[in-house]
Amino acid sequence: MSSTYLSLHYHIAFSTKDRKRLIAPSWRSRFHEYLGGTIRGLDGYPEGVGGVDDHVHLLVGLKSTHRLSDVMRELKKASSAWVQEDVGVSGFGWQEGYAAFTVSATVLDVVKNYISRQEEHHRTKSFREELVGMLKKAGIEFDPKYLD
Repeated sequence: MSSTYLSLHYHIAFSTKDRKRLIAPSWRSRFHEYLGGTIRGLDGYPEGVGGVDDHVHLLVGLKSTHRLSDVMRELKKASSAWVQEDVGVSGFGWQEGYAAFTVSATVLDVVKNYISRQEEHHRTKSFREELVGMLKKAGIEFDPKYLD
């Protein structure tokens, strides 16, 4: 084959430090736009961004040259600085880890819809409950002590 063809999509979720409910509705949509812009600045493709007061979800397309851990480090660093400097939430930060799941192109629309409906979804389910469900569905073993 004379060229390389890729379909590398990731559903990524991560929460605020100590799961503090700091992402206020008054600036949440601007924040989601900022996260998408940061992904574009890292040469990725933001396909969906959503979340509620204590966590975010992103659906991103990455290139073969991206290393997910580098993208996450830069995304968290830039977004923490933006919230502290532009929004004025001192001490804002993210928990150390994150969850990332590969997504088939055939279900991109399903994941986009899921991410866009986060506020509705979290009226009845906590982020921890959601995360446990996603980990189990993906067949990922986990230690519950590292989920909080």
